[in-house]
Amino acid sequence: MPKSIALFICCLFLCIFAKAQNNVSGTIKDTTSGQLVKNAVVALLTPKDSVLVRFARTKDNGTYNLPNIPAGKYIFMVMHPTFADYVDDVVVRDADTKMSSVAVTPKSKLLEAVIVKAGGMMRIKGDTTVYTADSFKVSANANVEELLKKMPGIQVDKNGEIKAMGEKVEKVLVDGEEFFGDDPGMAVKNLRADAIKEVQVFKKKSDQAEFTGIDDGQSKQTINLKLKEDKKKGYFGKIEASAGPLTGDLKDKDPRYNTNTMFSSFKGKRKLSAFLLNGNTGQDGLSWQDMEKYGGTGDMNMEMSDDGGMMFYSGGGGNADEEPWVDTENGFINNLNAGLQYSNKFKEGRNTLNLSPKYNSQVYDNTQTVYQENNQLGETFATDRTKISSINRSNIKLSGVYDMKLDSAANNTLKLSLKSNFYHTESDEEETSRTVGKESGQNKNRADQSLQKEIDKESFNVTALYKHKFKKNRRTISLNADWYLLNTDANSYLDRTSELFENGLSTGPLITNQLATSDKQTTRWSGKVIYTEPLSKKFALELSHEISANTGKNEQNTFAYNPGSDKFDLLVDTLTNNFDQTIITNKPGAKISFNSKKIKYNFGTGIGFTNFDLKNRSLDTSYQRNFTNFFPAANFTYTYKSNHSLNINYNGRTTQPTINQLQPIKNNNDQFNIYEGNPDLKQSFRHSLGINHNGYNFIKDMWMYQGLNVSFTENAITNERIVNLSNGTARIRPTNTNGNINANFWSGLGMKIKKWDVRTNISPNFNYNRFADIINGQTVFTNTTGAGLSLSLSKAKDKKYDISLSNNYRYNYNRGKQLNYLSNKIETNARSYNTNQLTAEGTVYYKKVWSIQTDYNFYYNQAVADGGQNFKYHIWNAKLQRTFKSNEFTAFVMVRDILNQNVGISQTFNGTLYTREVNDRLKRYLMAGFRWDFKNKAPKSKEVPAVSAEEIK
Repeated sequence: MPKSIALFICCLFLCIFAKAQNNVSGTIKDTTSGQLVKNAVVALLTPKDSVLVRFARTKDNGTYNLPNIPAGKYIFMVMHPTFADYVDDVVVRDADTKMSSVAVTPKSKLLEAVIVKAGGMMRIKGDTTVYTADSFKVSANANVEELLKKMPGIQVDKNGEIKAMGEKVEKVLVDGEEFFGDDPGMAVKNLRADAIKEVQVFKKKSDQAEFTGIDDGQSKQTINLKLKEDKKKGYFGKIEASAGPLTGDLKDKDPRYNTNTMFSSFKGKRKLSAFLLNGNTGQDGLSWQDMEKYGGTGDMNMEMSDDGGMMFYSGGGGNADEEPWVDTENGFINNLNAGLQYSNKFKEGRNTLNLSPKYNSQVYDNTQTVYQENNQLGETFATDRTKISSINRSNIKLSGVYDMKLDSAANNTLKLSLKSNFYHTESDEEETSRTVGKESGQNKNRADQSLQKEIDKESFNVTALYKHKFKKNRRTISLNADWYLLNTDANSYLDRTSELFENGLSTGPLITNQLATSDKQTTRWSGKVIYTEPLSKKFALELSHEISANTGKNEQNTFAYNPGSDKFDLLVDTLTNNFDQTIITNKPGAKISFNSKKIKYNFGTGIGFTNFDLKNRSLDTSYQRNFTNFFPAANFTYTYKSNHSLNINYNGRTTQPTINQLQPIKNNNDQFNIYEGNPDLKQSFRHSLGINHNGYNFIKDMWMYQGLNVSFTENAITNERIVNLSNGTARIRPTNTNGNINANFWSGLGMKIKKWDVRTNISPNFNYNRFADIINGQTVFTNTTGAGLSLSLSKAKDKKYDISLSNNYRYNYNRGKQLNYLSNKIETNARSYNTNQLTAEGTVYYKKVWSIQTDYNFYYNQAVADGGQNFKYHIWNAKLQRTFKSNEFTAFVMVRDILNQNVGISQTFNGTLYTREVNDRLKRYLMAGFRWDFKNKAPKSKEVPAVSAEEIK
């Protein structure tokens, strides 16, 4: 019996000992990065009373081991200062237990998830910055423009221009679709802030790049307004009218008035919007940029990018068809703007139609007084000029897109786009000028002239894009065809009396009375095919080929007045020419791309073979030249941690000379600066490097961005001037030169000072430019440097007040060197000056129905020229309003420029040229008005309300 008892006790002891030897082990890793976590506490607790049984810390390799754990049920817990706690139930058997790898979530990621779910203020998703609209409090009936002003990293200036992360916004989309074409101002002014769910900021790539997933270097800073679901059902809009009496000593004697009607109706996938604006205060905020984008202005430059894409912009030599300049910040403007936007989806959402016709009309009057000092090779020419302008212009524009998914799986799609513009302008300019030698005081030249122009333009741009996805993932092919046409008919009448002086003595009057006609046509055809082939899970190959043909015809005739026939029938041979151009380019290319969760990059090159065929039909001569260019390109994006991304890109572009720059014909609209084209021009090539970084810290509620762009141009097209030092006249001819450099840096940092509940932003910027001019065969390099700093503070309390204070300071330095022909010495011309703008804005609310708004701006411009004066002026505006019937109706009275100091004075210094301008400008006026904000009684949104990071914590 004792032996049996002893044996039993021994067996019991062995069993207990055996149970005590059980080990629990495993690894801990980060859910976001997948990396192993060290120094995490891993613990086992009893489930009944949560008594700690055993704990250990993970090693550097993320592993842990809990020894001597008896079999049974336990609570398994993982704890770490920067990770959310992990808790789970586990069962330990009568053997060593190997746990599966446990993934823990960083607290920042968990907070982000909570903020996103609850509609938090801001987040960064890849290369897109997303703002939750309801997190930013705005006044009742506010539009999207007011909402954007509240968002960190977005600025809206007094002219309605939008910048996001320091870059100009070129597109505003609504639910991913164009809204009133390419005009960013229309969407932000026409849509209500309370209809917006999210504001997304990103760089929109070309359609082909979005399809292939390989960046082609073509992108536009874009804002997408995502609507709330309940706002897609119903209608909303506003009707506003205001008027005021004549005040002050205005040259424009019409009473002030503004009318503003906007209407939107959304029903499921159908969106319909319209607007009608009319006024003479310049407060509608709509720009004329639509006209400029589609053939509205002057001569068109063609710029070919690294991927063969083309960009057109205005430029040239001031021919009969050159548009008269309208400075919307000065002068007196009568505006009439109307537009319609319609979009809808058909065939179960597979086909999308987007149409936007618009009409614009402007009547513009201005008196401009200019004083210039131009140091030309040792002689300073001082010029006084006065110009009275009257311009009447209008255009009708239509843009449309039809996007079709040709099969249910969307493996085949076809997108058709049309843009057209019909434009008419009439102008009348009266100008007087006088130039003297500043040192000698001798007269150089003088002139009195009258110039009338009538210009008609019509442009069409048709694009077709076909995209196909093969069965193999990421194997694609896309074909893009583009046709562009611009027709221009122009007549100009010039009546001028001028006088030249030699050594201060007049050479006699010169009388010019002529009619110039211009018949111009520019056509461009282009086609591009892109094929992509996956090389592995992350690598892909892109092969492309593009062919384009750019043709231009320009027939210009100038006729002098014939007193005998009382007609303009005397042909002026030196001012008449018929010129054709054909530019054909073939460009094959190849790229390699890499795409992973954190890193994306691509690199490659294209080879462009360009043929110039120029024909001067008037002289029966021709010019033929061939060019070969390499188009290297690279793009790198690194999302190195949540809500932080870095992008580096490089591309090369060619710029083709315009037909006005090539055509060897003189232009004498400015008698003292005769322009003549140069058929020997070469295409220029620009290298551009860009770096961008964006980041947002959820815990600290801090955002930041930085950007750098550096470019230099080979064979840059510049103007060569041959100056007559005795009378101040010049002959101007475009030519190629090297040495042009441009560099820009911008950044922004914003945060919330929680102690005072104040938001603060700081935005430094820097720029450097070096460009070359050629004067009398001498290359003159001018270096301009600028540095700026913007600071702002804002504080708001819902339904109580909303105030902000900002200051924008800028330092400018300009330096140029040239040979003084009088002393035969190299001289350095240098100027530095400061500008500053202080702005204070505030709105105070009283008893929910009253509010007073005011804004104050102090402008300071330091004197630029020696002996000049500093310009300082104050602009103060105020508005008192009362709302009725739950903010549906609003009555208001407002005063603009209370101190009557709105003067149109500006001054610049550029190389050797100092300019001071004084323009007409609308000064103090008073207006009273009434607004009706209407909307249907839609059901309240069921979306989760926004919460702040403080509330979550």
